[in-house]
Amino acid sequence: MKGNAGEAYKQAGVDVDAGNALVEAIKPAAASSSRPGVMAGLGGFGAFFDPKAAGFKDPILVATTDGVGTKLKIAIDTGIHKGIGQDLVAMCVNDLVVQGAEPLFFLDYFATGKLDVAHAATVVNGIAAACQAVGCALIGGETAEMPGMYAKGDYDLGGFAVGAVERGQQITGETIKAGDVVLGLASSGVHSNGYSLVRKIVADSGVALEAPCPWDSQRTLADVLLEPTRLYVRPLINAIKNGATIKGMAHITGGGLLENIPRVLPKGLGVRLDAGKWRLLPVFQWMAKVAKLTATDLARTFNCGIGMVVIVNAADAQTIAKTLTDMGETVYAIGTVEAASGDERVIIDHCETHWKN
Repeated sequence: MKGNAGEAYKQAGVDVDAGNALVEAIKPAAASSSRPGVMAGLGGFGAFFDPKAAGFKDPILVATTDGVGTKLKIAIDTGIHKGIGQDLVAMCVNDLVVQGAEPLFFLDYFATGKLDVAHAATVVNGIAAACQAVGCALIGGETAEMPGMYAKGDYDLGGFAVGAVERGQQITGETIKAGDVVLGLASSGVHSNGYSLVRKIVADSGVALEAPCPWDSQRTLADVLLEPTRLYVRPLINAIKNGATIKGMAHITGGGLLENIPRVLPKGLGVRLDAGKWRLLPVFQWMAKVAKLTATDLARTFNCGIGMVVIVNAADAQTIAKTLTDMGETVYAIGTVEAASGDERVIIDHCETHWKN
């Protein structure tokens, strides 16, 4: 077919050849994340997945979708994109595992004004590496080049994950009762929530993103703020498969400790946490000092050093904590479940002592 239609589209700002080059560049990374159940590679209009081939007999599917939020702006402003792919995967698959679901496959959406193949490949390779780390196959996605929609260098990400749990084995929190123990799994940093506030605090502080971190001179402030979200999937799935009775879990994302823990609690129950039982990370201490944030501000916006909450029987708490510790997690016994009346369902004691600036 003759003509210059391809060139005309390119002149309008969309480079089809660049999109094809990106697909070729990321195929090896996507293939490295393959797992039993995958029935096709990249390039088709859709991807088949067979849960039976993945080892499930009577699976219930669980689906999640999420993004990275304005943490992307820090990556864009500094040119550090390596860890953003893990952030995207973690935000989705950590939401799956709280329901007892094993992640099966993942799809990504990458949108930009003008496609930079090397830059996009860095992001997608990070997605594939994170998928491989949790046993989740990257089976497809969409790259959208949309001139006029995004400023030069800007891009946005969306992630979509599907997992499965055997019927009757899903974790819902419905068996949680007063007296159960709340375990907290340490976060790697700010993770991927609250970055509109983070960016404002950085701007108000006068500390450049490329400058040494105020509390860690061996790293820049950007390095600390771009620390990827921790992946909790393998330790939790392995603990469950090894017989750990986990009654409920909460991924501490937007809304922090105060808003996320109640999502898994039965009506009439709350938790009482002790701020002295875990370490408030220096990044949160610094932000609280710069912006004069209250303990409530911190606990309603950030994970405060606890990226995942696991609720278990008191009699099982020590054993499950050791199991997760042996699998590489830093685990704290941070509180207990108790009866609650009214809207205050998460009480954090001793903040004034342990979270002071």
